[in-house]
Amino acid sequence: MTDFSFDYQPAPESLTLDLQKKYGLFIDNQMVSPHSKQFFPTINPANEQPLSLISNADQTDVDRAVQAAAAALPAWRALDPKVRSQYLFKLARLLQERIREFAVCEAIDGGKVITEGRLVDLPLAVQHFFYHAGWADKLQYLARDPQPVGVVAAVIPWNFPTMMLAWKIAPALACANTIVLKPAETTSLTALLFSEIVVQAGLPPGVINIVTGAGETGAALVAHPLVDKIAFTGSTAVGKMIASTNSSKRLTLELGGKSANIVFDDCDLDQAVEGVVDGIFFNRGHVCCAGSRLLVQENIAERLISKLKKRMETLIVGDPLDKNSDIGPINSQEQLQLIEKLVNDSPSGAGMYQSDGDLPKQGYWFKPTLFTNAEPGMAITEEEIFGPVLAISTFRTPAEAVQLANSSRYGLVAGVWTNHGSLALKVSSQLKAGVIWQNTYNQFDPSSPFGGYKESGYGREGGRQGLAAYFKDGKK
Repeated sequence: MTDFSFDYQPAPESLTLDLQKKYGLFIDNQMVSPHSKQFFPTINPANEQPLSLISNADQTDVDRAVQAAAAALPAWRALDPKVRSQYLFKLARLLQERIREFAVCEAIDGGKVITEGRLVDLPLAVQHFFYHAGWADKLQYLARDPQPVGVVAAVIPWNFPTMMLAWKIAPALACANTIVLKPAETTSLTALLFSEIVVQAGLPPGVINIVTGAGETGAALVAHPLVDKIAFTGSTAVGKMIASTNSSKRLTLELGGKSANIVFDDCDLDQAVEGVVDGIFFNRGHVCCAGSRLLVQENIAERLISKLKKRMETLIVGDPLDKNSDIGPINSQEQLQLIEKLVNDSPSGAGMYQSDGDLPKQGYWFKPTLFTNAEPGMAITEEEIFGPVLAISTFRTPAEAVQLANSSRYGLVAGVWTNHGSLALKVSSQLKAGVIWQNTYNQFDPSSPFGGYKESGYGREGGRQGLAAYFKDGKK
């Protein structure tokens, strides 16, 4: 019998990525050693091997970065808006030129499969810089006398390291603010690589500063008295803590979600299956707006679940540098343990199904998983799992679907699958979600605002609405 098995080759650009053994902090356009003299390793989640040592900034380091941003603010604010626009265009073009390199970095540092990074995340990050470059000299159309808020503290998560960086830095700079960014401790490398682009683009010292570290570093940053605006993306628990202790600062929070994909019986079933797969298994389910709840009309549930299981078997779980991989490793051992606990503690009657195939022996891996009898009150239905786990429930009427979708304490996004526009409009108007997609999922554009309701946070990112958080009207 002929053996047709063969090994895939890693992405060729992975051979050219040159990481430093030890990274400092990016302050005043220079890499400086941390005052704390403390470092921690960043780990490749695919094989558990250390990549580099990352600085663990203390309060003194944070103060130095914020002071640099505050000192740079007057000159940056006084700059001709057209010049600020040109700087943003430079950042966009330079990042665009290094997309392949950044995609490899996200793959080995965070586990994101390289095709997602290179074809989705990084192009979107570039688009955000281009989009906000266009706004930098047109803010007078949004306010009579647009003035910067001041120093921005941005804290971003590990699921979209470069895209989240762009979502914070681009609007902050377009509105003449300066910024201190703290990336997630498990995915700091792309932010540190981005510091090279900042220098290459010739931005004035202090306009963009990057400090790395864990939760204590982020807490010191958002609590600093010279910080005027906090832009946070992360867990609901941390978001609540920030909101309760920083009432005097301008604040935008983009938090967790437990979003629903609502599938009606008149939809294109194959199209819906693809949308459901994209909604929950894209980026390993490490998405705040992941479609982690599937609400399917009762009379088509059996057919849809059968198609969904077959589609799951085609997903390749493997090396994130392999261009054929669909799902990479879980970001960290800590996150893997959280997913395993929620899944293992699920009731026996929930009907768990996992895709077939063996997982790699090294690294943090989890199979695509679904539950066919997810009832209200179950942890898999109520809690944000932040992994490739789908909870399926059925409904009979549109009113019941809306009630189930709105029963969550979150309200970030929703998907509606139907071929009847009137039904989609009726259901969408009743859903308590910040973004609603019809017959598609995970569609983003920098000109379209993104954000949620309830425990999914407040404020918007992207579009004119997202810009509004970064300036104030001096004539009011």
